[in-house]
Amino acid sequence: MTKRILGVDLGDKRTGVAVSDETCMLASGVCLIKEDYIVYIADEVAKKAAEYDVCKIVVGSPINMNGTYGPRSEKAREFAELLKEKSSLPVVLFDERLTTVSAHQYMNMTNTRGKKRKETVDVLAAQIILQNYLDYLKNNPNG
Repeated sequence: MTKRILGVDLGDKRTGVAVSDETCMLASGVCLIKEDYIVYIADEVAKKAAEYDVCKIVVGSPINMNGTYGPRSEKAREFAELLKEKSSLPVVLFDERLTTVSAHQYMNMTNTRGKKRKETVDVLAAQIILQNYLDYLKNNPNG
């Protein structure tokens, strides 16, 4: 049986967390961490990784549309390093371009508004990042 993979959408004020099923085919939202202190966020994500018995953590890397890396990419890289230390698990950075846009589009289609939207969009973005990574693994088994 394959272990699960955890997905993270790191934000400035809110961080979404998602987890795969045990077959690593489907991502589901787990929780929203409302915090801006990166060490606290890493501690909470490491706890979720242990709770769900995951073998790997995927962190969304905000790459610019032209393929360059900016300050937000650097923050994601620093977070990934911190998370590796705290969880003792492999942490992979994965391109998250347009995942928040996709999450907002989905929210529009489901007519989700107001506080519910704010509470859901980051978790949904984490779910999309993780699902994209799982789909990537299906097509690139050695990835």
